[in-house]
This record gives sequence, structure tokens and C-alpha cells, in this order.
Amino acid sequence: MTFSVTGESPSAHTSPWTPRVATQLAVLAAAAFVYVTAEMLPVGALPAIAADLRVSEGLVATLMASYALVAALTTVALVRLTARWPRRRTLVATLVCLTVSQVISALAPNFAVLAGGRVLCALAHGLMWSVIAPIGARLVPASHAGRATAAVYVGTGLALVVGNPLSAALSELWGWRLAVAVIGTAAALVALAAWMLLPPLPTVAATAGAAVAPRDHRRNRRLLTLSGLTLIGVTGHFLAYTFIVVIIRDVVGVHGPHLAWLLAGFGLAGLAAMAAMARPLDLWPKASVLGCLGALAAALLTLAALAIVGLPEAWVVAVGVVAVVLWGAASTALPPMLQASAMRTAPDDPDGASGRYVAAFQVGIMGGALIGGAIYDHGGPAVTVGAAAALIVVAMCGVALSRGVFTVSCGGSDK
Repeated sequence: MTFSVTGESPSAHTSPWTPRVATQLAVLAAAAFVYVTAEMLPVGALPAIAADLRVSEGLVATLMASYALVAALTTVALVRLTARWPRRRTLVATLVCLTVSQVISALAPNFAVLAGGRVLCALAHGLMWSVIAPIGARLVPASHAGRATAAVYVGTGLALVVGNPLSAALSELWGWRLAVAVIGTAAALVALAAWMLLPPLPTVAATAGAAVAPRDHRRNRRLLTLSGLTLIGVTGHFLAYTFIVVIIRDVVGVHGPHLAWLLAGFGLAGLAAMAAMARPLDLWPKASVLGCLGALAAALLTLAALAIVGLPEAWVVAVGVVAVVLWGAASTALPPMLQASAMRTAPDDPDGASGRYVAAFQVGIMGGALIGGAIYDHGGPAVTVGAAAALIVVAMCGVALSRGVFTVSCGGSDK
């Protein structure tokens, strides 16, 4: 019998995709959807928040970097603190925190209170992402863990395509406070659904009859390597993604309503890529990650070249549109691949391993946004996108040279 992140034999289920499992995975995807929508709300509602609270748009923009910083600093500690909790309770607790944070934010009389509400949301953010993918993996046999993780991440893709544009539209039409209140209501409903539909799911150690003690992952070389490569890759992605609207407008040459359609295409391409790569992720994880990193590097290098050329011609627009869509497909498909691989590095403590990965991811978001801002101010879009592409190439080389990091213990390989 091969031990897996589920704590079950791969033959425990012959047909894992039952209506019940599909419903449970949909609940997890909904949790991801509301969390990412809440996280990204300041991007779409930035002008409305600044005008209402009478602060600068630059100050409102710091809500994103501070959110990532709080999540990065607290994730590992909170995962260890809640290690004895059943996983359903932990997930519901994070959704309750999200609900309360949205109530505080919606009623915030000033920027300080709004920032405080965001801190509460950020505290639970890393913990939520640390447990949500392991919960999905435990609902199916180990041979389908990657596909289950990809199913959970569908919520992230839908947040980019539906949640963020909708929250931005609500902010423009009826005010950002209503948008926050809608997210809070959705979070409360998802919390109720999670409590009613998910099994209690004791920790893996408790299921195996062992003492519940989180593993010290500071000596897990596979996980440390994967987390380091994740940090490099996410930093590279967010160097450019922070300025995606500017890149589409000034580099690709797409303006007005067409810009919104291209952003939607970015998200839709990500959803399609996650669906297409779910099965290869279970069978050939290393090759899948390399393929996505290669596509991401190609897209960013193309956009950097177009920024240097700077020609307002039809072929530039066409090539740029293809590059942006490819960027969306590759960047959205990568996170479930990396998190599934992180969990495989510690089958006896997938939540703790996932927490380390999430912390690295959040540091990458923060670093990409801050460093990207400095590079953009001094070098413009060409240098910014070029630097992003360089970091992606570094991450790709690291994955190619790694040994054993992407090993699959049931029916796959590290190739």
C-alpha cells in the first residue's frame, strides 16, 4: 500500500468523482472564490475607496502589499496553532474571519479601520489556503489529488473572470461598501455550506493513530527547494501582473472596452489551462510545471520585445493579445501544480507543507508588487516585463535541475 496525502489507499475508491465529492469540491472552490475576490477588491475599487475615505489612491494601493505581508508572516504559525483542529473546523473558522472582516470594512469610518478589517482577513487567508487544497486532496484517492487541487483552484480563476470585475462594477454603481457587504454575505453562506456538506476530516496524524504534532519542515529539502522556486516564480509573475492594465494599454495597444475583454480572456484562458493540465499534473508533474513556466517565459519575453519595438501596428496588437492570453493560461495553471507538489513532499503533514508553500507565495506577491513598482518607475514597462521574464527563466532552470522535488508516489514520476 502506498501512503498518500489522503491517508488512504489509492484503491479506496474506484470512481472518485461522485455527485457528493463534486459538491464538496464545489464548496471548496466557492471558498477560494470569495477569498480571492475579497483579497483583490482594492484593485477594482481603488478610486471609489480613496474618494470616500478622502485618502490618496497610493495609500489605498498599500492594502494589497500589507495584506500579503500579514499573510506571509502568520501562515506557518497559524497552521501549527490549529494543527489539532479537524480540517472542516479550521476552514469554517477562516470563512467566519473573512465574514467579520468584511463587516468591519463595510462599516469602516476611516482608512485605519478599513486596514484593520483587512488585517483580520489577511490573518486567515494563509491558513485557508494551507488547508483548502489538502481537504480537496483527501476527498479523492491519491492518484487524483492533483485533479482535486485543480478543481479547488477553479474558484481562483472564476474570481479573476467574474468576482473581481463584478466587485469593481458594484463599487462604481452603488459604492464599494455594498461590494464588500456582498462579499461578506457570500462568505457567510459558504461557511454554512462547508459546515453542512464537508466531513469533519481529522488531521492526517490523528487519522493514522499517531500523536498530533506538526512536522518541522525546515529540514524538508524538497519542500524548501519548491518554496524557493515558488518565491522566485511568483515574484517574477507579479513584477508584471501588478501593471497588467498598463501593459495591455501601452504595450499591446488595446484600450477602452476592449481592454476589459482581454482581461476576461486572460482569466478564461487560465480556467481552460487548469482543466487541460489537471490530469498531466497527476501523471507528469515536473514536465507540467516546466511546460507552464516555459509558456509564461515566452509570453513575457514577447511582451518585453513589443514594449521595446513600440510600433502601433496591427500585427503588434495581434501578437500582444496572444501573449496576454498565453500569460493568463500559464500563470493560472501553475499554482495548483505547485501546491499539489508541495503536499506530496510531506504526506504525513500536508497542511504544514502547504502552509510553507503559501507563505512563500505571499512573499512573492508582496516582493513582486514592491520591486515591480520600483523598476517600473525607473525603467518603464519594457524593463519591468523583461525583469519578470528573467525571473521566470531562473525558476524554470531551477525546476529543470531539481531532483526528487516533484516525485509522485502513486502512478506518476518526477519527469
